Formats: sequence, C-alpha cells, structure tokens
Amino acid sequence: MAGNRLAAFLYICESIIPPPDGLGWSIRSEPVISPIGVATSPIKLSPSPVLIVKGVRFAGKTVEGRINSGTKRVYSYLVSQNAVFDKSDPKTGEVIAQYKNFSPDEVFALVDAAKAVSNRWQMLGFVTRKKVLLKWAAYLTKNQEEIAQLVATECGKPIGDASLEVSIAIDHLAWAAKHAEQIMQKQDRPAGLLMFNMKAQVQRSPLGVVGVIGPWNYPIFTPMGSIAYALAAGNTVVFKPSEFTPGVGKWLSDSFAQIAPFENIFTTVTGLPDTGKALTQSKVNKISFTGSTKTAKKVAESCAASMIPVVLECGGKDPVIVAKDADLKLAAEYALWSAMANAGQSCIGAERVYVVESVADEFIEIITKMAKKIEVGKDYGPATMPSQLKVIQSHLDDAKASGAKFLVGGADSVKGAFVEPVIMVDVPESSTAMTQETFGPTLAINRVIDTDEAIKLSNASNYGLAAAVFSKRDGEKIATQLACGMVSINSVFLFAAVASVPFGGVKDSGYGRIHGAEGLLEYTYARTIVKPRFNIPLKFTSFKRTRLSEKVLVTLIKRLHGKRK
Repeated sequence: MAGNRLAAFLYICESIIPPPDGLGWSIRSEPVISPIGVATSPIKLSPSPVLIVKGVRFAGKTVEGRINSGTKRVYSYLVSQNAVFDKSDPKTGEVIAQYKNFSPDEVFALVDAAKAVSNRWQMLGFVTRKKVLLKWAAYLTKNQEEIAQLVATECGKPIGDASLEVSIAIDHLAWAAKHAEQIMQKQDRPAGLLMFNMKAQVQRSPLGVVGVIGPWNYPIFTPMGSIAYALAAGNTVVFKPSEFTPGVGKWLSDSFAQIAPFENIFTTVTGLPDTGKALTQSKVNKISFTGSTKTAKKVAESCAASMIPVVLECGGKDPVIVAKDADLKLAAEYALWSAMANAGQSCIGAERVYVVESVADEFIEIITKMAKKIEVGKDYGPATMPSQLKVIQSHLDDAKASGAKFLVGGADSVKGAFVEPVIMVDVPESSTAMTQETFGPTLAINRVIDTDEAIKLSNASNYGLAAAVFSKRDGEKIATQLACGMVSINSVFLFAAVASVPFGGVKDSGYGRIHGAEGLLEYTYARTIVKPRFNIPLKFTSFKRTRLSEKVLVTLIKRLHGKRK
C-alpha cells in the first residue's frame, strides 16, 4: 500500500513539475540535506503546497528536491547524472551557455569506448584514415565561418583572429593525414658487422587511446596539433577542452561525427578541472596537455601513478632580440603584434625585448608610437580567463615598484575584463614582469650592450618555448644559441603555421612535441624486429656456445674498435 501511495505521489509530482528529459524523480531512504531541513524515512504525504529546492548537493551530485511546506521535509528529489556548468561571455560576464560536466565514471566509460574501437580504427589503414581525415578537413573548411564565430565568442577575440586560427588548424589536419603513412613506414636498419647475418627493422604502432587536454587561448589550433596527429597515426582520441571554451571542443567532435565511419573514434568530454583529472586517471595510453607549468606538473604526477606518458606544452616568457643591423620598423611591428595579439594570451607571444643599445632609442620610439594606435576591443579582446587579470595586475605592480618606466599604459591598465596595452622599459631582470609568464598585452623592453648579452639574458629564464630574432646578417647565428624549442628570424609565430616542423619547448615550457614528423611519432611506439637472413655456424645466445664463438667475437671487436686512439 505504501509503495502504491509513493508511486502515485511521484506521478502527481511529475505531472505538476516534469523533470528534465532523461531524468526522473526518485525517493530515497537516506537523509537528504537541503537549505530547509532533512528528510527521513518513512516519507509522509501531505496536501500542503509543494516547494522546490534547487542546487542542493548530495553524494557529489546536483539535486533538485521537493519539500512539504508544512513539515519542511524533502519528500522527493531529482539526482542529475548530467550536472552542468556555465560558460560566460568573457566581455560581459553574462552566461551564454551551459555544458555538461562529465563525471569521472562518464570519462572512464568514454575512454573504454574509445579503446574498444581503437584497433578497428587502426586496421582501417593509412589510406582509409587519410580519406576520413581529409573529409573532415573539407567539412571544417565548409563550415569555417561557423566554428570561427564560436571561437571568437567563447574567447572574446576578433573574428579575424579566430578565422586565422581555424585556417591554420585545418592545414595541420590535412598535413597529418597526408604524411602519416610516409613517416610511420617500416624502416630497415643496418645490423652492423657484428650481427652481419641479421635483418633489423623498426616498426611504428599507434598507442591506442590518446587523451588531449586543451587550452582556452587557441581552442582549435592548439589541440588540433595533438588530435589530428594522434588520429592520423591510428589512435582514437578523447578530448577535454578548457572549461572556458567547451563549445569549441564539443563542436569539433560533433563535426567529426558527421563524417566518421563509426562511433567513438574522437569524442569530447566537457567539464571543470576534475573532468580533466579523471582523464589522466583513466585507461588512456598517453596524455597531451597544454596549459600552465603548475598544472602540467600535476598532470604529470597523476599520469606517473599509472605510467601514462605525457606531452606537456606549457607557458613561456618569450624573448625578442633586436640586433644593431635589424630592420627596426619591421621588428617593432612584429614584436608589438606578437605581444598584444589575442590580448597577449599566447604562449609563444613576445613578453621581453632585448634591443642593442646603439639602436634602442629609435626602436623604442617606433614601437611606442605603434602601441598608442592599438584599439582595445577592436584589435584584441578581453582576458578570456578572469583570474589571469590578477596575475597581470601583480606583474605590473611589481614592475612599477621595481622602478620600471611605463611609456604606454601603466599599473592602472587593467580595466574590467580588458587590459590596455603596456610598454615598459628598464625593467629589472628580477621583477616578476621579467621572470614569470604574464599572459597579457604587456611588453618589457631592456637595452643590452650587444647580442651576446641579449642571448645570455634570454637563456637565463626558466622557460624555453620560443623566441624571435631580428637581424639582417646574424639571425641564424643568434638563433642557434637560444635555449628554446622554436625561433623565428625576422618574423614571429610563423613556425606554428609550418605543419612539417615540431612545436614544443624545453625547461619549464614542457617536453614532447606536436606537429611535424615528431608530432606524429609522439603518438606511436617503436617496435624492433630482428631475424636471421642466413644461418652461421657460430652461436652466441645459447648454452651450446663454444670457445671458438667467444674467440671470434672478441677478435672481431678488437679489429673493429681496438686500433682507434
């Protein structure tokens, strides 16, 4: 009887206030904490008006409960298995969308699903995978305006910048698809005179499932450097986009689903940081992470517990070196864009400039005039991640306290969600504005005696991601002495658009590489295979080995290596 009454009550509740699609009201005997009271069993029905409790937390899940207004007790509640989080407009702070916050169990399930089809995707072979990925590239190209608009909206960046990002991402996808077979082909290696009768071969095999944790500053370009290359190498991929750009991540996997030969080859899990943590604790075969050095260390620690290898693309404090023979107008134009574009939210963007004393005044005058013409809100947008504004402010405050001179902007340049351009000179090398990643539209310019001093100061950083050198004659000479992963000569950023070269850093900027042949091989493992081409009467790896075999081996080693002094 009681069961029938409860069922009838649930029916009445659902008829009054239907639950969201795919969910239902349930009755539990456990106490449920609510803002009003605690429910206990047995539940008593009452004709009193029904009130709704929203946002209650129970067992780590979001609960919406119904309480009796007379007894103040919860008598039914809704447990949401699809808890959501808000995505806000970085310009206004207004909520523009909600996205699912995947639970650890849901992440694990999707990784398992990706693992279940990984061999099937691998067995399609290079030619078929190439066709699928190029079809995806065509789809992205056809819908380029749509995804570019979404990137612009979620990041707050100008639509032109978003379109450029999408275009480069598509080009990387196509390059990976076209070159995977050539780069991953079997290689015959010389066995050497010692093993002259052996055939030696190295094969490359995909890892299985690659987990990609993407950033918010370039939400399609950066993760595509892992997603496209991992897919082309024969892996399946589970992608966790930044919680600040979840829509872009979801759009990417949804678009792939339009052309995919079957499900679970490439899926997206949106969510808050715990969702990304769950991905590192899942059964993925590798994690590719882009983000801060601090978070990268946590990712590496989490992955280490399960011996999951990682690719870490972290931040930078990228220097620009302006030599005495540089084209100063070109150097100023490119250095300024590198520092200010995307509101300075570029890991490969300029943050420090070392200009040779003999041309420093002229260079500073040129770049200062250019910086004053930048229009905030038009040339670049707001800070996509609000908490970064505190970092920018602290660096500006430290620079001011350390004696830096502000030529454009100042310590008061943070205005709401936006940061006005800042050009400062004579900044002490010990200031956080010179040692830590600012990730804002600021640029510190210091004079040096010569390029040797510029190189020394550039390399003194804990970071080592990218750099730019401006010199008509000595660009390559300077570039080869810089302790970083990438250098542009008389240009900025363009190595990122060259799909055939690797992208990544050293020191606190991370390890591993995306893009190019190295990026493809990053998502594979090497398998060595050797076999005899013909038999010889000598046995070295047997208990039947003779003294003659040992003597031949020792004599051969002496003849091969003993005469060198």
